[in-house]
Amino acid sequence: MYSLSDFDFDLPPERIAQTPLPDRSASRLLQLDGDTIVDRQFSDIVDLLEAGDLLVMNNTRVLKARFFGVKESGGQVEVLVERVLDNRTVLAQVRASKSPKPGNRIRLADAFDVVAGERAGEFFTLTFEGDVFELIEAHGRLPLPPYIDHAADEFDEQRYQTVYSKEPGAVAAPTAGLHFDDALLAKLAAKGVNFAYVTLHVGAGTFQPVRVEDLTKHNMHTEWYTVPQEAVDAVKAAKAAGKAVVAVGTTSLRALESASQSGELVAGSADTALFITPGYTFKTVTRLITNFHLPKSTLLMLVSAFAGYEPIRKAYAHAIASEYRFFSYGDAMLLTTQSR
Repeated sequence: MYSLSDFDFDLPPERIAQTPLPDRSASRLLQLDGDTIVDRQFSDIVDLLEAGDLLVMNNTRVLKARFFGVKESGGQVEVLVERVLDNRTVLAQVRASKSPKPGNRIRLADAFDVVAGERAGEFFTLTFEGDVFELIEAHGRLPLPPYIDHAADEFDEQRYQTVYSKEPGAVAAPTAGLHFDDALLAKLAAKGVNFAYVTLHVGAGTFQPVRVEDLTKHNMHTEWYTVPQEAVDAVKAAKAAGKAVVAVGTTSLRALESASQSGELVAGSADTALFITPGYTFKTVTRLITNFHLPKSTLLMLVSAFAGYEPIRKAYAHAIASEYRFFSYGDAMLLTTQSR
């Protein structure tokens, strides 16, 4: 049984990528299969996949979810939209000297008002005066991760989205997908690699470290996902042909595995709080493309379950020594599951 301290490691601050590389596919790629580590370039992914393999991608789009504003009292407020509930209502984190009470109005971005509703755990419901998506896109700021030390600029607004982003609703990017550009996708398609899309709206909880040593006591954050029938059909076809089902990112993997809890993948939409730790048996995904994750994070636990605890420890030590770039704007890994 693993505990929280088993997933800690020392990461030099200079290994945290603060900006994306000029070219998306110029990242490095660490290939890990069992105890075998190979240093590659991300563009090598074309040679590492076979015709008929299936790439499953998360087509969520990151919202400009961060706002600064003022309460009616004049107090300063910072708002981070966590989830859009409907076209007028959101759940949001609200940082202020005093929490707003139901009925309080907050002026955001000196552009429009929202009305605070009831509290929902750590979040507040906020009612917008117009269409949520239009107001967020027009007046919000892109919410870069907390370990990136600059405010989002126009380059970030382009590069902190995947080229295939489509469904608005995330507050963090599915970062494994950031390495793909249109030219690389075209090369993969020309080779005969297939594509399927799921949606999982990544929440801010993805950056939260686990704070309890006993992992059974951790309350996993929830995220909304959709697995369409087209993706289910594509997975079944790949498996029937003996081909790999490759999740692009832990978010795609969590969507697929959440929809596979009956033992087989089924289409649908739901909240997921699936917490994957070593010992989990993967039901659908056979390979995983992912970035390097934070110490003590649920995502580090997930990849340790997927590729093996000791292989991941060795791979991360190798990546640090070899000066790989870590986290959202960093380099990638290609993992093969060892859990079967």
